[in-house]
Parts: sequence; structure tokens; C-alpha cells
Amino acid sequence: MSRRPMVRPGGRSARVQEAVHAAVRELEAESGREALTVPQIAARAGVTPSTIYRRWGDLRELLSDVAVERLRPEVPPENRGGLEADLEAWAEQFLDEMSSPPGRAYIRDALLGDPDGSNAGQCSAYAADQIDVILGRAAERGEPVPDVERVLDGVVAPMMYRILFRPGLLDPAYARRLVDDLLG
Repeated sequence: MSRRPMVRPGGRSARVQEAVHAAVRELEAESGREALTVPQIAARAGVTPSTIYRRWGDLRELLSDVAVERLRPEVPPENRGGLEADLEAWAEQFLDEMSSPPGRAYIRDALLGDPDGSNAGQCSAYAADQIDVILGRAAERGEPVPDVERVLDGVVAPMMYRILFRPGLLDPAYARRLVDDLLG
């Protein structure tokens, strides 16, 4: 499915990925994204440029890989005690993070270096996993729950459309309306 080999939890491959990702983040913070070059990243990471080209192909694919990693949620969704409250809180946070300038840049990078769609699929899986946690908690409480795909289609997809194509029309009330429409 993925064009890149799976990384073992340890070993040289994982250390290289970690060092290269860290180098990208550091150099981007110091000089800006436009100034990044593969030789510069390789030098900072302590690897050869050929290591980066062999593993990622080019700078665009490397930036895409870094963006996907940065879009990975760091914590489980907040538990507010009910499906509607949980989904609204998650949707508001998702919208805020993804519509921020860094979030929009990560989305753009994730998609630009993604010729086969695997990075987009991974980003979608992150959202689906978070939604699944929310729905699982609601089901345990005995609440009726929609399936994950319905939430993706009714909440995430319209938000992503707005983030990408109509960014001036975003606010927390929009995220809450989407959840209300889904559950109403």
C-alpha cells in the first residue's frame, strides 16, 4: 500500500527517520520552509543526501512525510460525558488546528508529496481513530452512535473543504452546527 517501507519500532531506520524529521523541524524554524534543501537537512541529521533521496525520493516527499507525522494527534479526544459534547469539542479542536496557518501548511505538504494517496489515507485514519474513540465511549454509555464513515462525511469532509477552499468561513459555531446536523 505505502511506497515507503514500514519502519521498525527501533533500529537504524527509525533513528534516521527521527533525525531527519527533527532536522526538518529545526531548520524550518530557523530559516523558513522555503530555504530547506536536502543537503542542508542531511548535514543537520548526520546522514548523507543519498540516504534521504533513497528513502523519501525528493524534498517534497520528505516534507509530506514530516507533515503527516505532525498531523498525528498527540492525545486522545476529550471526554465530556456525552456523544454530542465529545464530538463538538473534538470538531472544534480539529477545525482550529487544521485551519491554523501551520495546520494548513501541513495539510498542503502532506498532499503535495503524496503521489499514491497513502499520506492522505494516513491523515484520514488519524481522524477516524479519534472519532472511533468518541463513538466507542458513547456506545459504552448506551448512547446511539452513527458509524465512523458517517461522521467523517458529515463533519470532517465539510470542514476540510472549507479549510482548503473557503477559509474565511470558519469558526467554532460552524463545527458545532455540523455535529448538530449529523446527530439531529
